[in-house]
Amino acid sequence: MHILLLGKTGQVGFELNRTLSPLGPITAPGREDLDLTNERAVKNYLAETQPNLIVNAAAWTAVDAAEEQHSEAQRLNAGLPEQLAQYATANNARLVHYSSDYVYPGNGTTPWQETSATGPLSVYGQTKLQGDEAIQQSGADNLILRTSWVYSARCNNFMKTMLRLAESKTELNIVADQIGAPTPARLIAQVTALAIHSKLKAGLYHLAPTGETSWQGFAKEIFRLAGKNTKANPIPTSDYPTPAQRPLNSRMDTIKLETALNIQLPNWQSQLALTLNEYLEK
Repeated sequence: MHILLLGKTGQVGFELNRTLSPLGPITAPGREDLDLTNERAVKNYLAETQPNLIVNAAAWTAVDAAEEQHSEAQRLNAGLPEQLAQYATANNARLVHYSSDYVYPGNGTTPWQETSATGPLSVYGQTKLQGDEAIQQSGADNLILRTSWVYSARCNNFMKTMLRLAESKTELNIVADQIGAPTPARLIAQVTALAIHSKLKAGLYHLAPTGETSWQGFAKEIFRLAGKNTKANPIPTSDYPTPAQRPLNSRMDTIKLETALNIQLPNWQSQLALTLNEYLEK
């Protein structure tokens, strides 16, 4: 199995690069090797490398910037997945792709299922949904793993921001009415490897730890585990306006994935403890 991994420098891509290695040789071009915004360059690279498994961890993840930089977000979140799916269809390859809770409208309190109606609130969410739909309509052998609130011991993310701010702040105001499950990149990579190895049936699956919390609850647990005395005060989303609207409900039902792989996903608290220990021990 020849694996082409895109987005190796990101949170998920880094974890995939070290987790997928037992499955076969990995080609993982960096930005200096392949410009993913260049459709022709991607076409030529696919023709040269001829992968039979493409794992696409590349994406435009700057949610607020996407409101202004629409074309850039469109290319990476929609155009690139469509191009990869077309290659996979034509060359009998499998495509693994990562989606986001931002494709849902964010209302209510019921966990979203894979069959739930979509309704993105932002350009980021709209472009991610367009990428998902392009893959699904391509006829390619594909796995779309839809996840939420990604963080890791590397790159910029909420966990690291909270730890940095806790060094100089005794209290912080944190949004408490957005609810979801923080998902470490390591868990995404582990489940991806299992899904590939077990030849998981093509389709869309939700991937997140069990349980739920708010960003304020997430921050409180980060401070507790790290031994910080910083207080996390709850505020509503309306008190922290951003260019892109965030979903209030990011709960995701993961029963389909757990049943298909015969696994039990861990809770978000235990995953945070593992990720935080990895970061603090670096």
